[in-house]
Amino acid sequence: MIMLRGGMRMMTVAQVSKRTGVSVRTLHHYDQIGLLKPTEVTEAGYRLYDDGALDKLYMILVYRELGLRLNEIGSILDAPDYDRNRVLEHQIKLMQERVEKLQNRISFARGMLMLGVKYMDFEGFDPKKIDEYSQQAKVLYGKTDAYKEFEQKQKDRTKEQEKDLGAQVMELFAKLGKLRPCAPDSEEAQNWAKELQAFFTEHFYTCTPQILGSLAESYAGGGSMTENIDKVGGEGTGTFAKQVIDIYLSRL
Repeated sequence: MIMLRGGMRMMTVAQVSKRTGVSVRTLHHYDQIGLLKPTEVTEAGYRLYDDGALDKLYMILVYRELGLRLNEIGSILDAPDYDRNRVLEHQIKLMQERVEKLQNRISFARGMLMLGVKYMDFEGFDPKKIDEYSQQAKVLYGKTDAYKEFEQKQKDRTKEQEKDLGAQVMELFAKLGKLRPCAPDSEEAQNWAKELQAFFTEHFYTCTPQILGSLAESYAGGGSMTENIDKVGGEGTGTFAKQVIDIYLSRL
């Protein structure tokens, strides 16, 4: 520790780095962009930091952990009315909103995955387990228009018709497997994504871009869903399906 005028404690860059875990290079960068200037620079060119600078550095680290960009942090810290508690409360609110949206998306994806299980994993699951998944899907997703539409369309189907639909779904992935030598953005592959979306809309529920995107995640997400797709289309078909659909959705 270096003592300077008035008994004020000062630390060198190396000491600050050791104490905080922030690299010397990062501290130099923060100085260069004006985010965290040293309290003083000696005649020999050594950067020195007091307790106030350390406190500011800690808040920079907190805001970085919260996902803020450096320019945003600079604007916050330099604001004339800067209030640490107010900023943190605002960030907590934003994170809570993001968590809520993420939880909704997780429930949405689970619901779509469970709906798909009935038609894509029918060979690999005990019927009791399929019914269990369908019941869970109803709990998670039963109040949505998509699930209501799904139930309406399937209520009068026979077991044989359900099995036939499942076979048609898998035939679509067998078709995609033959397209794997093509690029995912090829006309043939993109036509397949359009065909898949239309098939789900006709037989299950209105397959919106959001629903199709969730399904794509499940196709490449591993587990029995991916295994069954790869079984009929060849290894890597599930991942290829996601690549194709991602491009398809980006062009809508």
